[in-house]
Amino acid sequence: MAEPAPRGPVRIDRFGEAALLIVLGDRVDVAVNDRVHRLAALLGIRAADMAGLGAPVPAYASVLLPFDPLVLDEAAVRDMIAAALDTAGGSGMPAHCADVVSVPVRYGGPDGPDLAEVAARTGHSEADVVRLHAAVEYRVFCVGFVPGFPYLGLVPEELALPRRATPRLRVPAGSVAIAGRQTGIYPADTPGGWHLIGRTDLPVWDPGREPPARLVPGARVRFVPV
Repeated sequence: MAEPAPRGPVRIDRFGEAALLIVLGDRVDVAVNDRVHRLAALLGIRAADMAGLGAPVPAYASVLLPFDPLVLDEAAVRDMIAAALDTAGGSGMPAHCADVVSVPVRYGGPDGPDLAEVAARTGHSEADVVRLHAAVEYRVFCVGFVPGFPYLGLVPEELALPRRATPRLRVPAGSVAIAGRQTGIYPADTPGGWHLIGRTDLPVWDPGREPPARLVPGARVRFVPV
């Protein structure tokens, strides 16, 4: 059973003139993120039925809720958020019910050019880095930076490293990388500053799919060495 979400102070901040940012915490935390996704699901249901209310955007510990100030009064939106927060604080609504997504990964070599450096800096062998990285069931905390990029956690503490001092101008699509206690998959060729330890052929972004992101917020993921 999941731990109950912390019920600490919640902020509802203005985010420009047409959105509110609901801040539920200040750290990467599974229980906080569960509450984020319960809240986003509730607000998404309201957005489908309420004119002027936009689709909520969940992050690690916050939810951005856009609205049309010409249609909805901000005070009314705040009241609706407060009611949703009361419901989202409980444990009765799971953030997701999806099966675990298996992601095949070729670790090291040309596909993981930073694996040796990660091993050296963390004091492990390359085989141990692969074993530790693949031993965890990750959750998608949020999706961002570029379309379809999943922020996954939590990486074992033994592998935690800061981002690279010098980002690469081009990271190949499908690259599996780590930074801090996060891991992720680059959905397209793009600049990036995370440590590249492997690569997958699983497409994580396809505009022809619905939804186009293969790994949506709240999903569970395991990396499988191949």
